[in-house]
Amino acid sequence: MKRRNRTMVPLTTLLAAAAFLAGCGTSTSSTSAGTGSTAPTAGAPQGDARPGAPAHEVSGGKAGRGAPDRPASPERRPLLRLPGLGPKTLARVPGRTRQALVVTGEGRDENRGTAVLYERDRPGAPWRPGPSWPTHNGLRGWTDKHMHGDLRSPIGVFTLTDAGGLLPDPGAKLSYDEGPAFTARGTGSLGEPLAGSFDYVIAIDYNREPDTTPLDWTRPLGAARGGGIWLHVDHDGPTQGCVSLRKDVMKHLVRTIDPAKDPVVVMGDAASLRD
Repeated sequence: MKRRNRTMVPLTTLLAAAAFLAGCGTSTSSTSAGTGSTAPTAGAPQGDARPGAPAHEVSGGKAGRGAPDRPASPERRPLLRLPGLGPKTLARVPGRTRQALVVTGEGRDENRGTAVLYERDRPGAPWRPGPSWPTHNGLRGWTDKHMHGDLRSPIGVFTLTDAGGLLPDPGAKLSYDEGPAFTARGTGSLGEPLAGSFDYVIAIDYNREPDTTPLDWTRPLGAARGGGIWLHVDHDGPTQGCVSLRKDVMKHLVRTIDPAKDPVVVMGDAASLRD
């Protein structure tokens, strides 16, 4: 795949992105991503930037940026199946996939969880688990039908095809779009600053066109179904629909996720993923 490493974004793209910046970093004040951050108004195009769900109040809490990496639970037998996933969820993981980032939320209405990157050498081979990392997701938790502004993260299995960020390409294997349009401003739901949230991002292929910059505004399912759902740098608070991880983890993922391995993210609350 040909890599993009843009340092300038057309004005029209910036304006569209700014409008759609409502998908990831739930923000209570205006968050203009430099010209259109891709996650909600800090992360997603209103469809996910401020992910959504019912108006059920959920306490914020912090994912703990300084929390040490915890090794994934040891397994005595080879991991022939991805742990914690039920038959319906597993059936959605392509057989050819050799990288799967599994994000497991603490509960349907919770905004914290953990992520583990699993890899294998070839289809059908045992999976190797990496360390466990703390995550934040949408303020109000998870949903099977994400809608713009519901402040929930979409449950499902999604491909990962494109990355980008405010910072220079750290050595991405995915196509990487760099530029000031990834500037995040404003504050999140806990009053935490959003600055730096889009230093590194990986677009989650929910309601978007793969193989385009994360800032692309195209919404195949329609604007009402949200969009702009990303993996991005954690800002010590819940998002508007995106999934956030520590900055060092995001830099690692940008360097590690490989399109040749047909990578996917499997995400949702633990109970839903067991289906």
